[in-house]
Amino acid sequence: MSFTSTVKNEVSKLNQQKVEQIAELSAILRNSSSISNYIRITTENSSVARLIFNSIKSLYGIIPKITVRNGYNYNKNYIYILELKDKINAVCQDLSLLSNIPKNYLIDDDISKRAYLRGVFLACGSINDPKKSRYHLEFIIDDFDYANFISSLINQYGLNSKVLKRENKYMVYVKEAEKIGDFLRMINAIQALFYYEDIRIYRDHKNMTNRLNNCEQANVDKIISSAMKQVEDIELIEKMSGLELLSDKEKLVAIYRLKYKEVSLQELSEIISIETGHKITKSGLNHRFNKIKELANKLREKNCN
Repeated sequence: MSFTSTVKNEVSKLNQQKVEQIAELSAILRNSSSISNYIRITTENSSVARLIFNSIKSLYGIIPKITVRNGYNYNKNYIYILELKDKINAVCQDLSLLSNIPKNYLIDDDISKRAYLRGVFLACGSINDPKKSRYHLEFIIDDFDYANFISSLINQYGLNSKVLKRENKYMVYVKEAEKIGDFLRMINAIQALFYYEDIRIYRDHKNMTNRLNNCEQANVDKIISSAMKQVEDIELIEKMSGLELLSDKEKLVAIYRLKYKEVSLQELSEIISIETGHKITKSGLNHRFNKIKELANKLREKNCN
């Protein structure tokens, strides 16, 4: 079962007030039904089909006709079709189905807005499983103005959704992991939220660990590269003129660098301090290597001339 189905199964079983039922049903029918002489509602989720059936029966005393068919293009999922032939005008007026944008009374408070967005998700929303792919929440909408309305409604909760044209439809989407978690909380998908947040925290921790490891490896590479350049300078001086050109202090660190070619400056300063009994700091060590580098560069220039 997909993560989207898990979320839909959970929220379709919530106990709701009548105002929530009306707002949610309005959103579901707006995005998954066709209206002519009757209302025909289509969904691929059995829990959503059961929710629609029970809501219509509870709110209007009507029992829709249900048909179950195999999915298109050899899809293993079933398609659930609910047909409503009684009280069509009353249902359309009550749920604002004849308007592209729902009437204000359907979303005039926080509870109704959340219920409406939950209905939109049940009808045309999907969320990627955070364990398997990138973070992504989307709604596929058939109309530009309605897509912008849904995006605006979502953004009242600070979710930073955007609208993108996709073929002959429009996608309202959210990419930020924390915002998607906020949406799950907003539609009251609590169990799905727990799963989502556990995976998100694990992935964030893993990514941080990888970044730290990469940073540590980069530091190691930098240390080795710097040490090899120092070795190269010392070997050049030794080959061309001998280490006698160096002062006693510079000669001492040159000898130790050749002996410990891959250690860091900090480690080398500690080794020299312990073995000679004379403390030398990392800064002092770096100063002496700069002097060695200057001499090596002069010898290179002389050799080129």
